[in-house]
Amino acid sequence: MQLEARRMRAAELLRRGMRASDVAKAVGSSKSSVTRWKEVLEKSGVEGLKAKPHPGPTPRLSKGQKRWLIKILLRGPLAAGFPTDLWTCPRVAAVIERTFGVHYHEGHVWHLLRRLGWSCQKPERRARERDEDAIQRWRQEDWPRIKKSPSQAHPHRFSR
Repeated sequence: MQLEARRMRAAELLRRGMRASDVAKAVGSSKSSVTRWKEVLEKSGVEGLKAKPHPGPTPRLSKGQKRWLIKILLRGPLAAGFPTDLWTCPRVAAVIERTFGVHYHEGHVWHLLRRLGWSCQKPERRARERDEDAIQRWRQEDWPRIKKSPSQAHPHRFSR
């Protein structure tokens, strides 16, 4: 929409009689673009400068279905009938097919999820008994004491 607004601003300035180079400076574009826009404006009018939708196949899920899918995903895999609380692409594909009757390849599910604002996250595997204070103490006290310095690690190398 910003590009369309820029073209519309340029069209207005061109209609006022400004030169292409001055319009280019005013809208922050190249002179060649403004010249091309001027030709389109003369041929097709302002309609020719409007943004055109990108070609491509129609989405298999409607906007409403995508919103519904997000609600299902937010409820979690356990609520969707899976044994663990981890979403995977095959699981999401199964939910889409079961809920909407639309088959997605699991590789394409990843692209769909990214467009919906989801990202890949690997769960952290940590012991439940993990003692953060003990770990921090070890890092500060023990690790510096037992860590090899560069000169100890490679005694045969010379430094300059």
